[in-house]
Amino acid sequence: MSRFQSIKLPKFIKNKFFIAFAAFTIWICFLDKTNLMYQYQFWSEESKLESQKKFFIKEIQQTKEEQQELLSSPEKQEKFAREKYYMKKDDEDLFIITPAPPANP
Repeated sequence: MSRFQSIKLPKFIKNKFFIAFAAFTIWICFLDKTNLMYQYQFWSEESKLESQKKFFIKEIQQTKEEQQELLSSPEKQEKFAREKYYMKKDDEDLFIITPAPPANP
């Protein structure tokens, strides 16, 4: 008796449909170009991009609100120009005071 004839396998493992299904499953999960590892990487990249999309949509909305606020009043435009771009009137002097860098121990 050969060694392979003495091995008792369950009947469903000898079924040709089970063998085909098992081979297909192994191929799809591990050997295919778009296997499970790549699918997980694509999913994580997609979720990261979705969170970035939400962040940028929120930033765009905030910028639009600031733009509407600036366009509504000349006083706000002047305040914005003075704070962001250090603009001044002709008869003014502008002094920029920056905090000292922290001392390293």
